[in-house]
Amino acid sequence: MAAIGWYIIAALGEIGGCFAFWAWVRLGRSAWWLIPGMASLAFFAFALTRVEADFAGRAYAAYGGVYITASILWLWVVERQPPDRWDLIGSAVALLGAAIILFGPRAA
Repeated sequence: MAAIGWYIIAALGEIGGCFAFWAWVRLGRSAWWLIPGMASLAFFAFALTRVEADFAGRAYAAYGGVYITASILWLWVVERQPPDRWDLIGSAVALLGAAIILFGPRAA
C-alpha cells in the first residue's frame, strides 16, 4: 500500500483513539470508551511503521500534514462543524509541507 494509504489509516486510528478519550473526559461518556480508544491508538502506531521512509522522524513529520487535514475532516463530518477558510488554508499548507518532506529529492 502507498504511503498516503497508511497515513490515512493512521489518521483514522489516532483521531478515533484520541476522540475516545475526549468523549470520556469532556463529554462524560463511560470509561469503557478507553478500551477501543487505546486499541485504536496502538493501531495508529502500527500503521505509521508501514510507511516506506528511510527514517522514522521523516515519516512522522510528513504524517503531521495528513493528521491536520484528517482532523479538519473529522470536525466537519463527525462533529458537524463546517471548516472555515482558515481551516482549509491551514490544511492545504500542511499537506504541501508533508509532500515536500516525504517526496522531496534527497542527496545520495
